Amino acid sequence: MDVIVKPIVTEKMTQQGEALNRYGFIVKDRVSKSEIKKAVEEMYDVTVATINTMRYSGKLKTRYTKGGILSGRTASYKKAIVTLAEGDKIDFYSNI
Repeated sequence: MDVIVKPIVTEKMTQQGEALNRYGFIVKDRVSKSEIKKAVEEMYDVTVATINTMRYSGKLKTRYTKGGILSGRTASYKKAIVTLAEGDKIDFYSNI
């Protein structure tokens, strides 16, 4: 079972990675902090200090078109902010 869905590569997370050694990941909904820690340590060969998780619920979206009103929902997800031990780094751009 894959725990990590994808890393979050935004301007804010890049700044936190450089300044505070924090990295963000979108993870599966039903995983615990210990499973996230184990997955990050195995995948990137680093030592995890702390993990903060948060759940985002999907929002209702409505769009007005010529054919009528279309309504739907955005996807819900769980986000994990991982703080690494001092001296460790993750380079998301090394595989490009």
